[in-house]
Amino acid sequence: MALSRTVQAPLDWRVAVAPRRPPLAALIPGIDALSLIGGVSLMAQLDGLGLTYAVLTFLVLMCTGSHRARINPLVGDDIPTLLGRLAVPVLVIAPFIGSYVDLAHFVRMSPVVIGFVLFGRTISYKLVREARAVGLVNEPTLIVGAGTLGVKAATTLQDHPEFGLVPIGFLDSFDDSGLPLPILGEVGELESVVRTYDVSRVIVAFGAAREPQMVPIIRACDRLPVEVHVMPRFFELGVAKEGSFTDDLWGIPLVRLRRSALRTVAWRTKRVFDLIFGSVLLVMSAPIFAAAAAAVRLSSPGPIFFRQRRTGQRGEVFEMLKFRTLQVNDDADTTWNVANDERRTKVGRLMRRLSIDELPQLLNVLRGEMSLVGPRPERPYFVDQFRVAVPGYDDRHRVPAGMTGWAQVHGLRGDTSIKDRAVFDNHYVENWSLWKDLVILARTVGTVVNLGVAESSWSHAARAEEGLRVELGSAGHAQLPSEAKPEERAELLVEPVPPDVVS
Repeated sequence: MALSRTVQAPLDWRVAVAPRRPPLAALIPGIDALSLIGGVSLMAQLDGLGLTYAVLTFLVLMCTGSHRARINPLVGDDIPTLLGRLAVPVLVIAPFIGSYVDLAHFVRMSPVVIGFVLFGRTISYKLVREARAVGLVNEPTLIVGAGTLGVKAATTLQDHPEFGLVPIGFLDSFDDSGLPLPILGEVGELESVVRTYDVSRVIVAFGAAREPQMVPIIRACDRLPVEVHVMPRFFELGVAKEGSFTDDLWGIPLVRLRRSALRTVAWRTKRVFDLIFGSVLLVMSAPIFAAAAAAVRLSSPGPIFFRQRRTGQRGEVFEMLKFRTLQVNDDADTTWNVANDERRTKVGRLMRRLSIDELPQLLNVLRGEMSLVGPRPERPYFVDQFRVAVPGYDDRHRVPAGMTGWAQVHGLRGDTSIKDRAVFDNHYVENWSLWKDLVILARTVGTVVNLGVAESSWSHAARAEEGLRVELGSAGHAQLPSEAKPEERAELLVEPVPPDVVS
């Protein structure tokens, strides 16, 4: 069974679904490539330096997602963003040019090539709009909410075929009398309607459903090959900032939800990063790894590694590895440990303070069961309780568990608010980027170098502030009343305990 999980785990990273590639998806990248080659050729720079610049610029444009045609692509709106991205290769390459003559020619070439790219974008955007207008690009679009904004979005799309979105109906809880399109179901049926009607785009215009009800429903689209756009509340007041993720639907701003952490290409990038960086860390930490293993063996009877079942991506259970820091016990799967557990060995206390006990999880990372960065995995016993009592807790399982995470670098470890952890973990999922992973890793190193002082002080402050109450047993670890139902036990971990509950 363990071998099967190990073999299958790497495939799990490819389960994330990318949005469908619309027709003519290669048009903008293709014209970008021609523009780069044309600009470099015009400046007689078709040598190693010129080609390196062209290739690097093309990769920057592709990796930043600027090759995707927006609903209403306009060069004027994209110039600030494009100029910033086109400047990156210039800044990267210029310091490595040794000859002053070559540097001067390169500096003269860059504005010409940038001008070619902007001119190429003008042509490609024009072609995209024309192709959409004649029906070459038709993306079935579902509108969530049949209120005033939803109806306005539907009629706007019908009147402007150059946007390439074909509205097929609404989701809402009332009938479709007087509406320009039919009601295809209620909001809670979003996932099934998307699959049934082969929807490519979802526009959330709100309606009868309230925002707290919408969040889990929209997150269900993470598993579907669709793009999701949201009409921001009070957009008339300018709350929707213009940018690469905001489209203009004939005066109505649409904010595209960033879900790069759940896209296939992003997953592969993250997985490659984990394999490379995880392997390097394992090699560099080999002496510490060996010393820690010897210290655990000599400190107390028992195995070197502590193996425990944890819940990872999509609720799948895997066996997480740690260096053993406690004396051997049989209640680890159902006991909520606190900072001052008297069963902790002297070696274990030091290893936890320096986070050395987490090093074996690098093996989990290399096997594909975990990532370097992600929500920390919890034991199935507590997951079953938290998913009942904590809103959004189960949504954090959309991505693989991590050795460290956004919640951990904000001090949410040990006896801290489970609700806050869910909020931070879901924020990480919604806003993932490779740069964010690097920031989290750097902040984790800073915490470890600080010898856990910041962790300890934050833990006690957060515990007092949030009122996390559990009944402490004589051994110094949290215990829940065995007669309580699962949802009641979960509430004990996330809400203040009434005086009559604690014996």
